[in-house]
Amino acid sequence: MSPSDSPSGLRAGLRGLTTRGRSFLAAGLTAMVCAYLLDQDALLRVGVLLAALPLAAALVLANTRYRVASGRRLSPHRAIAGQEARVHLRVDNISRVPTGLLLLEDKVPYVLGPRPRFVLDRVEPRGNREVSYRVRSDLRGRYELGPLQLRLSDPFGMCEVNRSFNASDVLTVVPQVQALAHVRLSGEWLGQGESHSRTLALAGDDDVILREYRPGDDLRRVHWKSTARYGELMVRREEQPQRARATVLLDTREIAHRGSGPASSFEWAVSCAASVSVHLLERGYQTRLLTDTGQWVPGPGAGGTNAAADSSGLILDALAVADLSDGGGLSRAEEPLRAGGEGLLVAVLGELDESQAARLARLRSRTGGAIAFLLDTGTWSGLRLLAPETGGDEFRARARQLREAGWTVLPVRAGDSLPDLWRAAEGATTTAPYREEAGA
Repeated sequence: MSPSDSPSGLRAGLRGLTTRGRSFLAAGLTAMVCAYLLDQDALLRVGVLLAALPLAAALVLANTRYRVASGRRLSPHRAIAGQEARVHLRVDNISRVPTGLLLLEDKVPYVLGPRPRFVLDRVEPRGNREVSYRVRSDLRGRYELGPLQLRLSDPFGMCEVNRSFNASDVLTVVPQVQALAHVRLSGEWLGQGESHSRTLALAGDDDVILREYRPGDDLRRVHWKSTARYGELMVRREEQPQRARATVLLDTREIAHRGSGPASSFEWAVSCAASVSVHLLERGYQTRLLTDTGQWVPGPGAGGTNAAADSSGLILDALAVADLSDGGGLSRAEEPLRAGGEGLLVAVLGELDESQAARLARLRSRTGGAIAFLLDTGTWSGLRLLAPETGGDEFRARARQLREAGWTVLPVRAGDSLPDLWRAAEGATTTAPYREEAGA
């Protein structure tokens, strides 16, 4: 990148005079006045020299288009919350004359730390200098770095002129991703072991799984018996990809979470959704992220060696800027869930009421397997510090309601370990009592 244009001319240069330059100018003017009063030609020549030096430096510096280029490189571009990233700056002098003193200052959001400043004494013609600094944020998000500001000085230090580069870069701070064990989940279809036959039956080339009618579907595919049974048009799904699919549902409702900052239940839920999504992608699932607002990030398409990595990046980027929503329910996520067809559903849920739990219970029949991380948000707000292992009555009722519908419910309290909870999902039954699951 190159510096943006700035005002030129003597007036702009005079505004950039340093303390030394102003002192020389004042001394020169004073000497000329004294020479005139005392009729001293030698003193006049000294005064002219003292005054001319900062004026000439200001004029030359302000009217010179310094051919200085700069670049910025982030390592990595996508950092994890709580971990450091390094920013590398490179300054190239592409002119045929050496530069004077250079002061570099990069614009950095306050959450990443103080603004870094560097002093370069001299850059030779066609030469370059590289400097670097570290940034760190405990808060996920997208942060703009730059533009870089460059302060140029003449060799005598009489004048300084600021130049600003136009380009900037974005550092994405993603939520923490925890490594999860490879466990066997209820309802997973990976074409392995006992589930292999079910995989072929449910995801073969001649699949006859039913789904709701959508505009544009061929009426010849309507399954009339099922239509009469359910009271709505049902069609046969004749084609189904062989790859296992998964949906990670994140509850972002503000009314469903407690606590504030990095220690809130919402931040735990975001980290959980990121960890589970990355883990399922690594296991070969075609994974998508869905929120209660109905917005979703699609998983990788068929083919492509870097499809899973690209999908992982998209999901992490979306979670980096995920925020609490003002929604009151999960109804906007139901249609994408219905359209997603069969597959593994992992839901990270905040506080639920009876009707919301009932709607989730009905969705269970459309999935191959369903796991719910049900957050006991009262433990994040300190409402159940005396007996957190039992949870509240309403919380236990919602957990029981989901469990009876076929969900594998993993109750979550403040301070619980996600890897331990994930291991507890292996072999967890849908009828296990809440106290036993909480202690797993």
